[in-house]
Amino acid sequence: MIMGLTGGIASGKSTVSAMLIQKGARLVDADVIAKGVMLPGHPVLAAVAGHFGQGILLPDGTLNRAALGEIVFSDPAALQKLNSLTHPAIRREIKEQMYALEEEDPQRLIIVDIPLLYESKLDNLFDKVLAVYVPREVQLARLMERNGLNNEQAAARLDAQMDIEEKRSRADYIIDNSGGPAETEQQVAVLWDRLGLL
Repeated sequence: MIMGLTGGIASGKSTVSAMLIQKGARLVDADVIAKGVMLPGHPVLAAVAGHFGQGILLPDGTLNRAALGEIVFSDPAALQKLNSLTHPAIRREIKEQMYALEEEDPQRLIIVDIPLLYESKLDNLFDKVLAVYVPREVQLARLMERNGLNNEQAAARLDAQMDIEEKRSRADYIIDNSGGPAETEQQVAVLWDRLGLL
């Protein structure tokens, strides 16, 4: 089974995917793939720098994430443009990786971690979708603490994504990560059993 994993920023998707991997699932991580297309020498980074200007690059040619974030998280049109430059290459790589893993071991659960799964209209790629959920106020507090952002900056990042409540309502399965790790782990174990995975 190939399952899409999504949730809001700072909801704990990495925590949940790590728990599933521990149980034997395989992971395709869209964030890792997205970072890969933004490495020096990749045509996608060249296209992004061509559009947004050399100011988004550090002196060594690597991406200045903070500079690009400042541009796109406050301007929906800029974010849309960035996505149009990056998403096709990311999508291709996600599909290649997940189908290769499925071919390798058809019985194993393959988790494809895509933060913007619904926003990118990729839910139809998967047998089922699992959403990691925390209420918005928890998301906001965790994001501010994790990334050193103020309330306004953190809220802008949340607002750039689909509302967490909508993701929750659309997903086939939910893991509520607002409690402690033991509670989350218990929910993952229940889901694992429910899916009939060995």
